[in-house]
Amino acid sequence: MAKLIIDELIDALRCLPGVGPKSAQRMVMHLLERDRNGARQLADKLVTTMDKIRHCAQCRNFTDLEICQMCSSPARDGQSLCVVENPADLIAIEQTGQFRGKYFVLMGTLSPIDGIGPDEIGIDILAARCVDEVKEVILAIGSSVEGEATAHYIAEMIKPRGIEVSRIAQGIPMGGELEYIDAGTLSHALTGRKVI
Repeated sequence: MAKLIIDELIDALRCLPGVGPKSAQRMVMHLLERDRNGARQLADKLVTTMDKIRHCAQCRNFTDLEICQMCSSPARDGQSLCVVENPADLIAIEQTGQFRGKYFVLMGTLSPIDGIGPDEIGIDILAARCVDEVKEVILAIGSSVEGEATAHYIAEMIKPRGIEVSRIAQGIPMGGELEYIDAGTLSHALTGRKVI
């Protein structure tokens, strides 16, 4: 028996993270019952976005331009380059308002077991970025095994070029109670301490 169109839409929505069958069903019913114009606009924007968004030729972030606005902005400090795993990490750092340099988005981390090597995360493009005005590279990469390996690989590649390499501090979250923090996080917090 062929699937109903509604069932196909419910299945399609399940590709989103955290959306199970019930959530997808509620979304479809809401759109059909209460917001058909919103659904049409959503469908139109999805098609437009998928057709027009690509990676910036310099930083690999998502953009509809050849070179994104951050890379082309003269207001950004080209001497500082922050390396992140994905565009969501870039957005999180931008929201702090603390970094005014430029970015490089890896789109993942090294994972030989999954077939992800230096070419897949753009290490060659990153190396090309580290020849001109860049004086500092800040590694804002997660502390998973793959993240640690990726940060180490990048640091070893960049240090011989005379560029300062640093890593963002990792450890206890604001408002966190020490008794609830795992040993690995506490260890990172202790080794990454700074003088106040």
